[in-house]
Amino acid sequence: MTIQDELLETFPATIRIAGVKVRDRGDVKKVGAADATLRVGDRVMLEADGEPTYGVVYSEPQAMPFFPPMRVMKTISRKATLEDLGTIERHERLAQEGMAVCRKRIAAQGLEMKLVEVYCSFERREMTFIYTAPDRVDFRQLVKELARRFGGRIEMLHIGEREEAKRLGGVDSCGLVLCCAAFMTDFKPVSVKKAKTQGLPMDENRLIGVCGRLKCCLMFELQESHTAISAGPSASPLINPTRASSSVSVHLPGDGR
Repeated sequence: MTIQDELLETFPATIRIAGVKVRDRGDVKKVGAADATLRVGDRVMLEADGEPTYGVVYSEPQAMPFFPPMRVMKTISRKATLEDLGTIERHERLAQEGMAVCRKRIAAQGLEMKLVEVYCSFERREMTFIYTAPDRVDFRQLVKELARRFGGRIEMLHIGEREEAKRLGGVDSCGLVLCCAAFMTDFKPVSVKKAKTQGLPMDENRLIGVCGRLKCCLMFELQESHTAISAGPSASPLINPTRASSSVSVHLPGDGR
């Protein structure tokens, strides 16, 4: 879609938003509720990671003003049916068992990897094991043991530290929910050079997020920082010391001048 098409596209004035945890993990996400009648604790079907999955409602739908960025927001496809609930219960049981078994196998084989999440596919007989690792891991034996235990296809998905924080959620030092878990849809690189252009001291731990990387929010004010620097005061001195006499006028608030 071109920029012109986006400008011509019409959007609703309001949209119904519900709070949902995808697969009942991480932080509560705001998703479109369409016309569904939902209560806290209901299971719903939606799309995540490119395929259908389920979520748990944590806040009931309410009407909110629509903003164009909301068009990339996930939308609930339907409230879970009785058949869906049976599948969800089975998947939750398999995911818990898969997490426990996989962690034991990782420890037994001495693999340098951290298991983050396990979930089952609604479209095929497949289990996905999401993990982080500092280096490449030879998990061929691990996959064989998992396939022998659970059957079907075993998918090993390697993610980075930022993606891990996005999936698990949390609260940062500012007291707010992590930006990546709350509203960000993609990750933009945050470099030391870009942080230095804002005049920030690079030796402070408060610039590091819970993921161990520079905080994503450092990018939010980058453009405003550039604008403020370019529009700043002139470098020429306010007082010319070469003149025979100079004066400085100081005006205090409320002195009537």
